[in-house]
Amino acid sequence: MTHAEEEHRGIDAARLGEHELIRELETIHRSRHDTLLHGSAAALAAHTTRMAELEAEYLRRHPDRPVASGRTRAGARAREHRD
Repeated sequence: MTHAEEEHRGIDAARLGEHELIRELETIHRSRHDTLLHGSAAALAAHTTRMAELEAEYLRRHPDRPVASGRTRAGARAREHRD
């Protein structure tokens, strides 16, 4: 990636420190809805690409992250049966 491309897209997710990766994820998730509703097709595509890169890097670093039971299919089915 050229310096100009890096400036436009941001630092390669693999090169971010842990704190920076989390900060980038928080920022991109906060801006997603606005980009979806009001961004151009190119802006939405760039946002989607960057979000996927950041998320993939987080998952690579944290393959054994804790998963809340309510965030699984089984947990969702259990909620449906309670309601």
